[in-house]
Amino acid sequence: MGEHPDSALIRQGYEAFTKGDMDTLATLLTSDCVHHVPGNSLISGHHKGRDTCLRLYRRLHEETGGTLRIDVKHILADGRGHVISVHKFYADRKDRGLEMHEGMFFTIVGGKISDIDECHDDIEASDAFWRS
Repeated sequence: MGEHPDSALIRQGYEAFTKGDMDTLATLLTSDCVHHVPGNSLISGHHKGRDTCLRLYRRLHEETGGTLRIDVKHILADGRGHVISVHKFYADRKDRGLEMHEGMFFTIVGGKISDIDECHDDIEASDAFWRS
């Protein structure tokens, strides 16, 4: 059996994100997509709209100076428009590094990502890494 189409969509999104391919990412998101980032840092909050989400993704790459790396561990679909992924995040920023497991809960509508809820292994460590 092959990969579920929703899982394949998320895998394609991870590949585009890792390469910094914002043009491909833009085709995978609905125009009103929302990406929810927990915590209290410069990346936290509810990033509403495709353009706003893409600005967030560009900023993640810029802030980490090209050191950001994602190692996808699992992508799990429910067949009803939801996908959960687990990955390990690696990056350096300023004088610090971060290595952490993260999870994402995706909602898919019409073959595109409409909502992303991000979960962190350690929200306080993530906040410290992303603070100004």
